Amino acid sequence: MAIKIFRPLTPAGRFTELNHREGLSRKRPERALLESYGKSGGRNVYGRVTSRHRGGGHKRLYRIIDFKRDLLDQTARVQAIEYDPNRTANLALVAYTGGEKRYILAPEGLKVGSTIIASDKATTNDFLVGNNFPLEIIPPSTRVHAVELVPGRGAQIARCAGASLELIAVENGQAQLKMPSGELRLVHAKCRATIGIVGNADHNKQSLGKAGRKRWLGKRPHVRGMAMNPVDHPNGGGQGKSKGGGGRQQLVSPWGQLAKGFPTRRRSKLSNRSIILHHNGRKPRGQK
Repeated sequence: MAIKIFRPLTPAGRFTELNHREGLSRKRPERALLESYGKSGGRNVYGRVTSRHRGGGHKRLYRIIDFKRDLLDQTARVQAIEYDPNRTANLALVAYTGGEKRYILAPEGLKVGSTIIASDKATTNDFLVGNNFPLEIIPPSTRVHAVELVPGRGAQIARCAGASLELIAVENGQAQLKMPSGELRLVHAKCRATIGIVGNADHNKQSLGKAGRKRWLGKRPHVRGMAMNPVDHPNGGGQGKSKGGGGRQQLVSPWGQLAKGFPTRRRSKLSNRSIILHHNGRKPRGQK
């Protein structure tokens, strides 16, 4: 989706560049596929802020999305492409031949009137954008999104705007997937995936133009640690501009957690055994 550049008629408009919503439905979302969506404001059950810079924002309703694609061998026609306030990707409203309607992530190239299907078997001509199959029958080098990590659990990876994985190979009941970071990972070959790349890839090229639009999204102001006093942040203080505390401290959080060059992934994590190659080109410990 293209980026719309606004004329500089106002101070905010001078720097505003947003997604051009041409082609998106202007009708109300499907009522049966909506749920109420509460906000925590970044606070836990005790009312304490555990995730900073959250609060306010416009009211939203959650769109129930079919991440499992478990209606097999039924064709569905795309009725509308819709905006979703809860994610970066757009949604496609599809109507199955049985009469049921569902939301799916709208891949790049899917248009109103297109026909899609989810199945456990396929021919060479079935691997079209929006169709859903197990990884074991998808040809290698195919771009896929909305991929399951556990068969039947529903899609968990490659769900944001512009995201996709590359299917490298399928061997011994395991599928090799190349992540956007370059990481190579094994996934069970029975896991389902949708053909294509998630649409709205220009989402990250937006310029919101003003602080108010950030607040509409539920994001509160973010103050740099260097701009604080030493009592408030390890990087604060110093005479004039300095790289934190008047010295050369490493970049850390307000509680001293290193922000760069610190491995945050646990070595004991069970899914580590599924990683063939890390994003930095290193092999996991114990592999030659």
